[in-house]
Amino acid sequence: MTESTKPARAARRNFLGQAGALAAGGLLAQAAAAQAAPAAAAASGTGGAGEFWPGGARLVISISMQFEAGGQPPKGTDSPFPKVDFPASVPADLVTNTWFAYGYREGIPRMLDLWDKHGVKVTSHMIGEAVRRHPQLAQEIVRRGHEAAGHGPRWSSQYAMSRAQERRFLIEAADMVEAVTGQRPTGYNCNWLRRGPNTLSLLQELGYAYHIDDLSRDEPFIEQVNGKDFVVVPYTLRNNDILLIEGRNYSPGQFLEQIKLDFDQLYEEGATRRRIMSVSAHDRISGSPQMVRVWDEFLRYAKSHPGVAFMRKDEIARYVSGRADTLREIETI
Repeated sequence: MTESTKPARAARRNFLGQAGALAAGGLLAQAAAAQAAPAAAAASGTGGAGEFWPGGARLVISISMQFEAGGQPPKGTDSPFPKVDFPASVPADLVTNTWFAYGYREGIPRMLDLWDKHGVKVTSHMIGEAVRRHPQLAQEIVRRGHEAAGHGPRWSSQYAMSRAQERRFLIEAADMVEAVTGQRPTGYNCNWLRRGPNTLSLLQELGYAYHIDDLSRDEPFIEQVNGKDFVVVPYTLRNNDILLIEGRNYSPGQFLEQIKLDFDQLYEEGATRRRIMSVSAHDRISGSPQMVRVWDEFLRYAKSHPGVAFMRKDEIARYVSGRADTLREIETI
């Protein structure tokens, strides 16, 4: 698959956010005519390329774009700054809040233009309070064809809640996103993936189709919850900007090298089995100028290989839930 060599200059898209005008400009290249190309030839062994994904794709890449900025607590939030015990007289950690504000003022608009440039659709895990405070941005994400997924109404420790409390929490998460975007989430991501003993049961009862709080495989699978099928679309820490860039102080170049190596191995394995590559982009981290350059280079690299497709997580969940060859785990963690 090759990218068009004649990108079209698109008009700047401006949309109003809670904190002011948001300029989502940049050069937009024409979307790729197809997001997946069939593999060149069938592979030997138990399966062949083209049997595992729609359109004969050999490897699916699923990108998560976390929309969290604006939904964080006013103080006490994880950030690059040293922890400070603010007295009660100080209502907010102002500098940390400016760091988060970068995510909705600059980060997401810049990433949206990048996804458009490459014809890629992503899943955006949205915190309800961030959506409520910046509705135009949430609407713009959906308008451009991306999935609005659940990420809680606010930053809370879901695992510490009673079943009744968590049920209300999950309903509120879906209601807040749907009220603004018109799209009711079918997928869910807990804060730092830490779900509790009732989370999966409640998600299924409330109509969610899948969750991502699982790192155990490199392919989507089905597990049993309440005696029924429930889809897992695995998430990632090894290809996650908040863990590597913020947490481990990787340079953008190191991040790019890591995700390319991950891609190369999974692409090789994709000749004989279903493989998915998960990559995570947080609004205030991957939306920075140098990281968008890294993402741009990675997308070019991935798309230069035949048989690579990009899918939203709801699309992945629908696809694997209807196939007899989907892996079924007898163990539900």
